[in-house]
Amino acid sequence: MKEVQIDAERLKTIRKARKIGRPKLAKLSGITERQMGRIETAGNAVLDASLVIRLSDALQVPPQTLTGEFQMVAEDLEQAQAPKCTSGCCG
Repeated sequence: MKEVQIDAERLKTIRKARKIGRPKLAKLSGITERQMGRIETAGNAVLDASLVIRLSDALQVPPQTLTGEFQMVAEDLEQAQAPKCTSGCCG
């Protein structure tokens, strides 16, 4: 599997700006809170590409924003929009 290096400080900055707690981001990404903590304190974390995609999906940013290939823009630091459920299961 392909591994990708991300900027952990960017991840943390975007997560906090979007008002997503570490436990929630971990759950949305399919990892433990402890793993999320390790990633955020790693500086430059090397992760499986599929995990980077899950993190970027949860944060609603392109994966390249987490890797540093794209610059962070103002929209990356705004509160995330709640997904809209169209199936009626969420009330």
